[in-house]
Amino acid sequence: MKTDMRADAARGEAMETLASLLYDDLTVTEVIRPAAVLSETNARTVLAALENNDVRQGGRWHAEPGCWRFYESPWSSNVETTADKDRLIGSIQVAYGMPTRYEITIFRATITVNGSRWGYSVTSLCDEALSFAGVTLAKCPRVDLVAPPKPFRMR
Repeated sequence: MKTDMRADAARGEAMETLASLLYDDLTVTEVIRPAAVLSETNARTVLAALENNDVRQGGRWHAEPGCWRFYESPWSSNVETTADKDRLIGSIQVAYGMPTRYEITIFRATITVNGSRWGYSVTSLCDEALSFAGVTLAKCPRVDLVAPPKPFRMR
């Protein structure tokens, strides 16, 4: 059976391109375990700094309840566009009011393909946000993991 080597090479390249799109190996998502906790004072400092560095006002952060996004440059307008989404470095998922009312828990971070190209890691992204309070992810207090209760068994 005779095959066309150019056609096989083109098919192979197409399959590699499709695989890289489907299995984006440059995007990194990491669950932070045990989760990092910002104290009330540090949480207020970070939230104020994120607000002052809002991407719609010339900064690089877009903070919403539950997710803080970091961009390589400010948005071109007040509304997020497709071009702005392409400049996303990464996002940090947080829970407000956990474990106590005024604390913030950081539990997951994602670095986009663009962020990977810029050399960011999950740790460096988190450190970028926590630096406003003078804290790093490595030195941030962690959630106390308590063993789950034993199952109740009626005898």
